[in-house]
Amino acid sequence: MLTMVVRGLASTTTQHALAEMFSAYGRVFDVRLVTDIFSGQCKGFGTLRMEGHEARAAIAALDGSTQGGSFIKVSVDDGRKRHRR
Repeated sequence: MLTMVVRGLASTTTQHALAEMFSAYGRVFDVRLVTDIFSGQCKGFGTLRMEGHEARAAIAALDGSTQGGSFIKVSVDDGRKRHRR
């Protein structure tokens, strides 16, 4: 099982839409979309869990693609916390 991080999502992206986008490549076990607490809109990123070979196929197909007018970046979550400076 691999956890993927998706960045660059449009603010109108929903959890259902994100799951649908990735389900073309296999079974999506978990989807977490980070949303604004007040507006409920997507903050531009989320995570998904899929089987390894299916996740790699989704990454190869979707990384750098345009979704909802935005270029998205899809990568394997390495578990490290990132801090912006």
